[in-house]
Amino acid sequence: MERFDGLVWSLDLPPKPINLPGMTDPSLWQGRDFRLFIGASAFAHLAYGINAVAFPWLATLLTRDPMLIGMVTMAPILPWLFFALPAGVLTDRLDHRKAIIWANVIRAALILGTFGLALTATPGTGAVWLLAALAFAQGTVEVLRDNTAQTILPQVVDKPQLEEANAVLMTSENLMSQFLGPPVAGAMIALSIALPFGVEAAALVGSAVLVALMATRAAARPAHQPFWPAMREGLAWLWGHLALRRLGLVLGAYNFLFQLIWSLMVLYAQDSLRLGSFGYGVLLSSLALGGLAGGVAAPWILRRLGVRRGLLMSVAGFCLSTGVLVFTANPWIAGAALFGDAFTSMTWNVATVTYRQRHIPAPLLGRVNAAYRFLGSAPRPFAPLLGGALVALGAPLGSWALHLPFAIATVGGVFLLIYCARRLHLD
Repeated sequence: MERFDGLVWSLDLPPKPINLPGMTDPSLWQGRDFRLFIGASAFAHLAYGINAVAFPWLATLLTRDPMLIGMVTMAPILPWLFFALPAGVLTDRLDHRKAIIWANVIRAALILGTFGLALTATPGTGAVWLLAALAFAQGTVEVLRDNTAQTILPQVVDKPQLEEANAVLMTSENLMSQFLGPPVAGAMIALSIALPFGVEAAALVGSAVLVALMATRAAARPAHQPFWPAMREGLAWLWGHLALRRLGLVLGAYNFLFQLIWSLMVLYAQDSLRLGSFGYGVLLSSLALGGLAGGVAAPWILRRLGVRRGLLMSVAGFCLSTGVLVFTANPWIAGAALFGDAFTSMTWNVATVTYRQRHIPAPLLGRVNAAYRFLGSAPRPFAPLLGGALVALGAPLGSWALHLPFAIATVGGVFLLIYCARRLHLD
């Protein structure tokens, strides 16, 4: 799942107004495949939202060691380091619809394994390692599913509809993964820690069924190449595009800093903010509200501020948000800070995803998209280990040790803001 994916409205075209979600051209909704894809994506991201709460919460029931919890948090994102580039080659070669179906089904089976673990496991290191292994396997499948889901959209809607389609798609994903999924998971955890995983598996199966009902246009296929030359071709295309290359590097730095704070957010919520499972779910919903508000406001902001100022505002918003979290133990203030971060960053994704879908040659889209997301995701797996180490070293500070990752993220965000101001001249 990309967060800070879009840093530019358009790299070689003037800013183009976008209709807001809910105000789209009615012809967009007349497409049966688009409606099915929106529904399938909603089910899949409901599963992600439930997982975002239930998985780390289960980890805290098995151990209170911040390093082990950081390891569990790292496990589902580690596959982006190893498999993002090969997944791009597979995306360009496989039938996109079938790839998404099988990815959802396999992930559902792995979630049922987690369901069994939640029912039977007792606290201890062995159970934590098994949980991490399941998380790694789920993350591996998610790499292929997410890359293919971004690549298939040009087969579902016409090119002039891509901005609107992406806006609707990302808004629905945000609603399900951040607004609905977390509090639902929190409420279910109060009944049984295993229950959320059963519901998550059912949602993924529902997503697979809806994709199976689609009848998408055929995708352009690349000429047959051996696997490694095909992967290198995608990397070379991206590296030769200066603007996208820099944006990918900025995305990687941002995602590392965000993962640094997110890896131990569950402990921060429990020990510093004194929240239970439902309160934690509500806290995460503040991200969804910020993203929804940002989705409405972003086109207006970008038309008036321009691309470069909008970029700097987004990075500054991250710095301000993490800076507030360094000093507060108040859940309302923490929720407001998360709202602000989501407001300034979420909807940028629409612009850059649309740009890639329009400007990367169709036979290369899966590989270049995967290479871009590799740049944006490869540093993330190391952040939970650093976060766990910081909290462990700060143990004499008590619950305030959980604020140290936010301090490091704030300092890193300031350096990122300086780099963007000096090197990313996109207007």
